[in-house]
Amino acid sequence: MAVLQWRPPRGELLLLVALLRSLWGAGAGQIRYSIPEELEKGSFVGNIAKDLKLEPQELIERGVRIVSRGRTQLFSLNVRSGTLVTAGRIDREELCAQSAQCLLSFNILVEDELNLYPAEVEILDINDNAPRFLREEFEVRIVENAAPSSRFPLMEVYDPDVGMNSVQGFKLSSNSHFSVDIQSQAHGPTYPELILERPLDREGEAMHHLVLTARDGGDPVLSGVARILVTVLDVNDNPPVFTQPIYRISLPENLPVGMPVLAVNATDLDEGVHAEVTYSFVKITEKISQIFSLNVLTGEISTLATLDYEDCSFYDLVVEARDGPGLQDRAKVLITILDMNDNVPEVVVTSGSRTVAENAPPGTVVALFQVYDRDSGLNGLVMCSISRKLPFELEKSVDNYYRLVTNTVLDREQVSLYNITVSATDKGTPPLSTEKLISLNVADINDNPPIFSHSSYSVYVPENNPRGASIFSVNAVDPDSEENAQVTYSLAEDTLQAVPLSSYLSINSNTGVLYALRSFDYEQFRDLQILVTASDSGNPPLSNNVSLSLFVLDQNDNAPKILYPSFPTDGSTGVELAPRSAEPGYLVTKVVAVDRDSGQNARLSYHLLKASEPGLFSVGLHTGEVRTLRALLDRDALKQSLVVAVQDHGHPPLSATVTLTIAVANSIPDVLADLSNFEAPKDSDASSLTFYLVVAVATVSCIFFAFVTVLLVLRLRRWHKSNLMKSANGGLSSVPIPHFVGMDEVQAFLQTYSQEISLTADSRKSQLIFPQPNYAHTLISQEGCEKNEPLLIQNESGLCKEEDSLVQQAPPNTDWRFSQAQRPGTSGSQNGDETGTWPNNQFDTEMLQAMILASASEAADGSSTLGGGAGTMGLSARYGPQFTLQHVPDYRQNVYIPGSNATLTNAAGKRDSKAPAGGNGNKKKSGKKEKK
Repeated sequence: MAVLQWRPPRGELLLLVALLRSLWGAGAGQIRYSIPEELEKGSFVGNIAKDLKLEPQELIERGVRIVSRGRTQLFSLNVRSGTLVTAGRIDREELCAQSAQCLLSFNILVEDELNLYPAEVEILDINDNAPRFLREEFEVRIVENAAPSSRFPLMEVYDPDVGMNSVQGFKLSSNSHFSVDIQSQAHGPTYPELILERPLDREGEAMHHLVLTARDGGDPVLSGVARILVTVLDVNDNPPVFTQPIYRISLPENLPVGMPVLAVNATDLDEGVHAEVTYSFVKITEKISQIFSLNVLTGEISTLATLDYEDCSFYDLVVEARDGPGLQDRAKVLITILDMNDNVPEVVVTSGSRTVAENAPPGTVVALFQVYDRDSGLNGLVMCSISRKLPFELEKSVDNYYRLVTNTVLDREQVSLYNITVSATDKGTPPLSTEKLISLNVADINDNPPIFSHSSYSVYVPENNPRGASIFSVNAVDPDSEENAQVTYSLAEDTLQAVPLSSYLSINSNTGVLYALRSFDYEQFRDLQILVTASDSGNPPLSNNVSLSLFVLDQNDNAPKILYPSFPTDGSTGVELAPRSAEPGYLVTKVVAVDRDSGQNARLSYHLLKASEPGLFSVGLHTGEVRTLRALLDRDALKQSLVVAVQDHGHPPLSATVTLTIAVANSIPDVLADLSNFEAPKDSDASSLTFYLVVAVATVSCIFFAFVTVLLVLRLRRWHKSNLMKSANGGLSSVPIPHFVGMDEVQAFLQTYSQEISLTADSRKSQLIFPQPNYAHTLISQEGCEKNEPLLIQNESGLCKEEDSLVQQAPPNTDWRFSQAQRPGTSGSQNGDETGTWPNNQFDTEMLQAMILASASEAADGSSTLGGGAGTMGLSARYGPQFTLQHVPDYRQNVYIPGSNATLTNAAGKRDSKAPAGGNGNKKKSGKKEKK
């Protein structure tokens, strides 16, 4: 007889209830969705963006994500569409077993506002599991005297589904003795029972083979099959009976393995083999079989593994007692697991930045973390704290979440890294605690300018330094970090002597090394003020300035420069005049030199290196004055050569030389009369060639023979020159002397200063250079012209008559007059005998100036004949008519006052507004020194 009990499907009703629950959850402020289990990955669950009142593109911008605890992530957020989708296949039976309602809870975090929204998803059961018997074959032993309508419990049918998808009915294969029925129980699932419809007769049929089919109420309907073997036994009229139908016990978790927890007991009133009772679990899963064990003889239940309250807090066991013949009884064992404080709290940082800006205002949220404890009750109540010494505090949020916020302004330069220890302690006995270290870097902002190591710098650089060399280095430190601490150096824009400062100096922008782009010259500038700027790379950049004083140290790099005597540039030779009547100590001339250096490098001394007549002249060590050491004798040569060296006191010392040619004569005409006796300077190229030829010949032949030959030649040559000089001295006395000055004036002039005469073998290139006059009155008077001087030749007295037209002379230009302090002398000297200034004798000075002015004016105008034809200065009688004043240049422009930049001008030429006769093509500038 087949009996099938069936319940009508209620799928549509379940969907309606799920929809109503979802709408109720949304209205209550919590996001709630319902989906069936076993959906494909990526299946739609709900529209998160719509429920949060956000646009889909805002999900990424605001950092919306799902936060869940203690389980695998089952859902994911599609940030493009704003929908919640499944992250994989969801099995309701695996998550919630046979619970009536399966709810999965999680939180939705909005990152930018650090806010949480709770959400729930209800997993609806589908009929994905068929009913399954624990055993495919089951034996039922029934005594033959069993009364009809007797019920015999069968094996449990297990269906993980719930509701209509669970077991709804059973069907038994066709037979004449049995039927099947469902016995409902208040504490657990239902069991099928085999009902005896007709009395059994063991002798007629000892065994009955039945097939039991279990069906659920799903769509489609699934079923499971088990085979039942009914064995008819002899009479055993007393089944085992448990002492109590339900056993309850509470066990603490972490109970040692193998510890007995409970012993069930069933008694059988029969005797013998009919009273032997064995025990076994009826309702047991694989997981429970690994936790509890049952002694089949004693009924003692013991643990096989450690109990954990957090895994399962309640166990429902069914124990069956069976006697030998097969009579049985069942009892429930309900085990409750007590929670112990065996789990330390956990701190999980959900969100937050590892870096906070140092200018962040107080109250800035730097981290969001969750604290939870797997224990329950007071054991799971957790308190959080941090050190009060830190500039942070905790704020309680929802669902055991905490915010870590700042309570003051941070300063990275004081503390750049905070190691924040979060302590979480539960309220169990004893309390358990844990610590979580949160490292927080303080991000730098550009709030500190670079700082130089010194408030100012002084640099001393010797002049003539190499170009491009480093001369100094500045250093600035920025307490900020990274690009805010990257210091670059620059020089402030400025000019030096109308030239940009950048053409003198440059600075390495990275290292601060200062380079000289030019070779400094102490004589151009001695110090330089520079403003160095150090800027960081922050935004905006900060900078600082420092003053750098650069001092150029003088080096002895300038040789002395001889200002006087300065020779013409046309190849002529300057000659100083010394009268034969000069007494010892007579001032012949003065060497004037300057040095552009300073200090000891510009301190000059004068030395006589060489003299054609040793012992005749001396040079002042500090004044440069050339004086006679003894009286001049007739045997002294007409031409005396002196080589004077001017040396400074630098290290190493530098020097310059000048060659002085001194003509020993009583008057200027005596010198002019013997101009032809002066030999022209020999060609230096020929001398060099001769020297090399002599060396070559001497090397090839014999050094000794060459020495004797040269010595003999030099002896003969000196003897020949000596004879020539004697004849020249005799010839000077026969030269007629023009009567254009008085003897007293000439004597006074010769005793005070000598004249500089430039002589060449060619009379056309001869020049006379006089010191510049400082006298503006008439040159001579008629009385001076008529006076007879014993030293003047009488037959030349007619000159005075011819020079009457020159009595009234135009005054010279006064713009070249100088005060006593401006007159020539050694560099830096003014007073005393050692200073080398011009004599203070006004009469001598004015006489000298008058003579120079008269001679220069007459030569320029060509209006007077001094002892000869027109414009010949009386020289045509000796040198012929070709020696006229047109070959004599205007020497007034060649007059150079040492120590000044004035030049004598042609006053007569300016007065007549015409160029001087014969002076246009022969004007030469003097003042250039000659160095050897």
